[in-house]
Amino acid sequence: MSVLRLPAGVYRALCAHAEECYPAECCGALFGRPAQRGWQIQAALRAANASVDMAAMRYRIAPAEVAALAREARRLGLEIAGFYHSHPDHAAQWSATDLEEAHWIGCSYVILSVERGRAAAVRAFLLAGTREEDKHFEEQQIVMENFRIGGRSGSV
Repeated sequence: MSVLRLPAGVYRALCAHAEECYPAECCGALFGRPAQRGWQIQAALRAANASVDMAAMRYRIAPAEVAALAREARRLGLEIAGFYHSHPDHAAQWSATDLEEAHWIGCSYVILSVERGRAAAVRAFLLAGTREEDKHFEEQQIVMENFRIGGRSGSV
């Protein structure tokens, strides 16, 4: 199982963003560096959910914003390590749509469950494979400051 190392401050920022956007899905990018068996996250940057008409059920980051996120990562000397989004009143589990719309093979996709406006669980998934035709999600262990959030639910 690969590992996503997540600083407590970044984790709290993701939870706050998810709660602020409820009942819509929030989204953003994770910046970091490759680490042994996964990613070391250094920062997260919020993005606008461009899926305005279906924001409670979907997220989309506009291509121009993805390009701006990539420039900001480079400016900081980091890489886009992945993306995050919330699932309002649904489990922190990827959906068929999440997989279909994920294209950054080798990156982490973090999903936060938000129940009745409160962050409830977080899970991370590595987009594995070699090309679009064989891409798939593999669950990652989330390690945050000397303790583990992972497995099936990872309470916030």
